[in-house]
Amino acid sequence: MLFPQQNSSRNLLDLSGIWDFQADPEETGLQHGYYSSLPQPRPIAVPGSWNEQYADLFQYLGMGWYLRKVHLPASWHGQRIFLRVGSANYWAAAWVNGEKAGEHTGGHLPFAFEVTGLVKFNAENVIAIQVENHLTLTRVPSGNIDGMGGFFSGYPSTTFDFYPYAGIHRLVTLYTVSQTFIEDITVTTDNGGANAHVQVSVRLNGEQVRGRVRLAGSGFAAETEIRFKEGKAQADLEVPSARLWSPENPFLYELTVSAGEDTYTLPIGIRTVEVRGSQFLLNEKPVYFKGFGRHEDFYASGKGLNLPLLVKDYDLLRWVGANSYRTSHYPYSDEEMAMADRQGFLIIDEIPAVSLQVDTPENMAVRLEMCLQQIEEFIARDKNHPSVVMWSVANEPRLPDLKAALTGKADSSFDPVKTDFFHKLISRTKELDPTRPVTLVGQMGMPLEWQAETDVLCVNRYWGWYELGGQLEQAFASLEQELDLLYERFKKPILVSEFGADTVAGLHGQPAGMWSEEYQADFIRGYLDVAARKDFVIGMHVWNFADFQAVQSIIRVGGMNLKGVFTRTRTPKLAAHVLREHWTRPGRQPAEFNHLEVEQGKNNIVS
Repeated sequence: MLFPQQNSSRNLLDLSGIWDFQADPEETGLQHGYYSSLPQPRPIAVPGSWNEQYADLFQYLGMGWYLRKVHLPASWHGQRIFLRVGSANYWAAAWVNGEKAGEHTGGHLPFAFEVTGLVKFNAENVIAIQVENHLTLTRVPSGNIDGMGGFFSGYPSTTFDFYPYAGIHRLVTLYTVSQTFIEDITVTTDNGGANAHVQVSVRLNGEQVRGRVRLAGSGFAAETEIRFKEGKAQADLEVPSARLWSPENPFLYELTVSAGEDTYTLPIGIRTVEVRGSQFLLNEKPVYFKGFGRHEDFYASGKGLNLPLLVKDYDLLRWVGANSYRTSHYPYSDEEMAMADRQGFLIIDEIPAVSLQVDTPENMAVRLEMCLQQIEEFIARDKNHPSVVMWSVANEPRLPDLKAALTGKADSSFDPVKTDFFHKLISRTKELDPTRPVTLVGQMGMPLEWQAETDVLCVNRYWGWYELGGQLEQAFASLEQELDLLYERFKKPILVSEFGADTVAGLHGQPAGMWSEEYQADFIRGYLDVAARKDFVIGMHVWNFADFQAVQSIIRVGGMNLKGVFTRTRTPKLAAHVLREHWTRPGRQPAEFNHLEVEQGKNNIVS
C-alpha cells in the first residue's frame, strides 16, 4: 500500500489522461476481446466518474472497459513492474497485452498487480481495465434491497444517500521497484519524557540482511542501521525537543528507509492521540473537533480525483475555522490524506460500510468478509498519516425499517448475533492498530449496544429536520436530553458527527422556515449552543461541507442533497458565515470550552 514514488531507485509513470472507453451492458466484452481493442470506443478522462462525463451514462452502473496504449522506457529493463489503480468502483480487473493481471473487489481503495512478465519493451503495451458497479444486496455498501421503500427511496436504488458513481476514480500508474524491495513501512510515535521516539518497522519481500533508517527535519538528523530477519526489521529513533505535529503546527519530518538497492521516503508527524475519560487528547492536550462530513463530489469529475478542487476545499475549511472532518463514507484519495498531513487537519478515517443492512445472518456473513478486507486495506494504506486520529468502522448501520430508525421508533432490542458483527470489526481494527481510537457512527434509533465497544461515541442527529421539523426549540431540547442520556449510559466522549438541514441557496424567510438559509443557520447555531454546555462533547461535525449529488427522489431537489453550508460550486450560504463567526472569533471558544480540563488543572485547548 506504499504510495508509488519516483526516486533514485524507483520509477513512476502516471497514466492519467484520455483513455478509450466502451460500455458493456450485456457483459460480452470478455468473449469479444475488449481487453485488446474496443470496437466502438469514445474518449473518457481518467480519473473521473463516467456518469458525469456522458449524459447517456449518468445512470449506467454496469460493466465498462477502459483501454490505453503505452510505451515503457528502456531504462526499466531488469526492474519489477507493477500496475496500480488508486480506486475503481466497485469491481475491477486489469489486463496487460491481453493477459489478466488480477482483479479487486471493493471501491475507494487502491490495488496493484505485478506485470513484469506481461509487459513488452520496444513495442506498444495495451492496458485495459474493466469496471462494474452493480448495486447488489450483499455488497458494501448495498443496493437494490427489496422493501427499502418509504420516503428515502430513490433511483438508482441505493441504501445510502449519495450518488453511486462508477469508474476509475483515482490515479492509474505503472511503477518499478528493484528485485528486492521495501514492501511496507509502519511508523508509530510517542512524545513521553524529554525526548520523542519514532518506532519504524520495515518489511522486505526477501532476505536482505542490512538496511538503514534516517530521520531528518528542523535541524535534526539521526540515522541507524537495521538488520533483517525473515524479511523484517525495526528501528527506534530518539528525537530530542521534537516538533510535535498538530493543527497549529503540522510539522513533518522526513523518514528515509534504504535496503539493498531500494529506497523509500515518507513524511511523518510526531504526535500522540488518546481517549481519557470524557476527553480526546492530542499530544496530551484536549482537542475539540470543528468541522464537517464531506464527500468527494463535483460537477464533471464526480468522485474522480480533482486536485484544484482539493486545494480550494482546504482553503475554505481554513476560512470557516474548521480543524477536522470525517471521510464520509469511504476512504478518500492518497493525495487528500497527504494534504491533511501537510495542512494540519484531524481526520476520522472511515471504511465504505455506510448504511450496513443488519438483516439475515447469511447476508451479514458476506458483508463481514468485505468489511474486514476494507479495514485491513485502509489501515495498511493510511496508518502512517499523522492526520488520521480515529478509525470509523461503519456509518449508520441500520435495521430494515429505515424510517423507523431515523425517527427513533425502530425496534432497538439487543441482538447478540448482530452485535457480534460490530465487535469483530472493532476488535480487528484495534488488533491492526492499537495506537488510535475506534468509533462506529450511529444514527437515531440504532441499537446502542452496537456502539458499546467504541472509544468515542459518534452520533448523527437530525432533531429539527427528520423529526420535529420546523420545531427548533423542541428539537434542541430533545438533542440536549438525548446527549445527557447517552453520556450517562456510556461515560464516553461524544462527537456529534452529523447534524444539518437541507437548504436551497438563496431561499430566505422571516420567520425562518424549513429549506431557507435562515433555518439552516438557526439550526446549526442551536446545536452548537447545546453542545457548548456539555463537557463530554468533544466536537461538532456539520452535515455537510458542500451540497452533493444524491439519487433522484421526492426529498432531493434536483437529485441533490442540499445540507451543505457551501453550494456544490463552493459559494457560502448564510450558515457558513455563522460557523466562521463561531469558530474563528477571538476569545469565544475558550469561554465556551473552559470546562475541558486535563489532569492537574491543564486547560490548554487544541481548537
